[in-house]
Amino acid sequence: MTGAEMLERFQRQGSERLARIYPDEQVKDLLDQIVAELQSFSDTAATEPINRLWSEQDLILISYGDSICAAGLAPVQVLCSFLEQHLSGIVNTVHLLPFFPYSSDDGFAVVDYQSVNPRLGDWGEIAAINRNFDLMVDLVINHVSSQHRWFQEYLHDEAPGKNYFITPPKDADLSHVVRPRQSPLLTEVETNRGSAKVWTTFSADQVDTNFSNPDVLLEYIKVLLFYLSQGARFIRLDAVAFLWKEWGTSCLNLPQTHEIVKLLRNIIETVAPKSVLLTETNLPHQQNLSYFGDSNEAHMVYQFSLSPLLLHGLYRGTSLYLCEWARSRCNAPPGCTFLNFTASHDGVGLRPLEGLLPQGEIDLLLHGMEKFGGLVSYKANDDGSRSPYEINIGYFDALKGTWLGDDCWQLARFLLAQTLMIGLRGIPALYLHSLLATPNDHDGVAQSGRARSINRHRWQQQELEELLDDQQSNQAKVFFELRRRLQIRRQQPAFHPDGRQEILHLGEYLFGFWRFSPDGKQKLFAVHNLTEQPRNLYVDGALDGQFNGRWVGLLTGEIVTSERAVIELPPYHVLWLAQQQE
Repeated sequence: MTGAEMLERFQRQGSERLARIYPDEQVKDLLDQIVAELQSFSDTAATEPINRLWSEQDLILISYGDSICAAGLAPVQVLCSFLEQHLSGIVNTVHLLPFFPYSSDDGFAVVDYQSVNPRLGDWGEIAAINRNFDLMVDLVINHVSSQHRWFQEYLHDEAPGKNYFITPPKDADLSHVVRPRQSPLLTEVETNRGSAKVWTTFSADQVDTNFSNPDVLLEYIKVLLFYLSQGARFIRLDAVAFLWKEWGTSCLNLPQTHEIVKLLRNIIETVAPKSVLLTETNLPHQQNLSYFGDSNEAHMVYQFSLSPLLLHGLYRGTSLYLCEWARSRCNAPPGCTFLNFTASHDGVGLRPLEGLLPQGEIDLLLHGMEKFGGLVSYKANDDGSRSPYEINIGYFDALKGTWLGDDCWQLARFLLAQTLMIGLRGIPALYLHSLLATPNDHDGVAQSGRARSINRHRWQQQELEELLDDQQSNQAKVFFELRRRLQIRRQQPAFHPDGRQEILHLGEYLFGFWRFSPDGKQKLFAVHNLTEQPRNLYVDGALDGQFNGRWVGLLTGEIVTSERAVIELPPYHVLWLAQQQE
């Protein structure tokens, strides 16, 4: 399909989408402006067809630009050097968390979408990472910093920003609005027109933009195209579920929001068909899945339920809830996939557990995480009460023990968690601090006053390199073993995100599954002992006759044959078995 044909297709798609969002009289002019932007972006040259957007070799690293620092060097330059030295050929994509000028929330209150925070580096340093790694870039689409030019224009009654924000009428019914914070929904500000109350879902410094004004949508389309022009292959839509507001509703997951996400996918498919759209919707499982649409919305959504379910399974020593969820609710539609992760820059979300784990089990988990040094953040409910929203803790320290207390199995338990995650169907993403077994940063919390700082440590390069050189440090043990396992994973076609997955019932203490390559040439069996006790896997009963011939353990090298009736699994052991070719 030529570029001209793709633009023609977009005009049809865009007209339908916009008609579901805006009044008829606004649609044609807005569509013409969007098409003009796309024509400026693309030279309408013929585009090669895209067979697959991903493969088993895709692995994403999540990091702030200043997660590793060294005196006299731009932090992004230090990160680039670390990645090239230690992770080249293993990680192929870097999710560089917001690297723009900001006023709060560690980058998610953006002051300027098209500039690099000079404290981190410049576009040259970003391009240096992009030379060896694909880039994931955040489009922080729901709100801007109160210092952003648009909001300053709003305060001074100047165009265009004076019409870019939301000031509900006094009689607006906001009682049903769902939000993840306890701060006021509306923030009073002084403008040239007098006092006004603006919509602030996340904080007083993060002011929601008004997408009912089509000019706002056009502004964000320009930002999206700019990121694509700077080499972004993955676009992450931050907090997108809160985008559209209507009085009397929850203002969450509204139909207009879904149409805007679909429109952005249509744009990407038109001008950058090798790029991937990812939605960040930290919500109950089924709401999160809704952003796949009918395989026409997000290419990829976060597997938010995995992190807390896996943490609970290892804390309690049971696979029951994890297995039930994975068997019944862990399927992506054709052409879509999950982003699997255990930890990120945020905490371990609790909303994704709704309907999956009894409240008593959640309460036990919260109590245990607080004993392991974690914190619990809360959200406000529409009845005036509050409820736990996320656990703030480093994932390494979250696994220092079980409901029975601290023990000696932290390393093995943590390695199992990461290995189970990278084996599941989808694209794995590892937070830099998981790779480095970073402990809870209580000093960071004390300095910032924010609970999330517990998992946003800034390493000094020299200290980190010394720890990695020390074979007895937790950092070296975790980093080099995970790197070895990731290297093995990349070589297995059965781990292709489009490969079939079959979750097995192996009893209360084991979690296992089959993975199959898309071409059917490789099948791989993975089993995990979620307890501190040795466990036996009885091959004939568990694997229903699929286990024939000679198999090799990819991680541990053992040979297993179908004549071996029982496989012995030490505490927190992981076994990846692939059939040995004749």
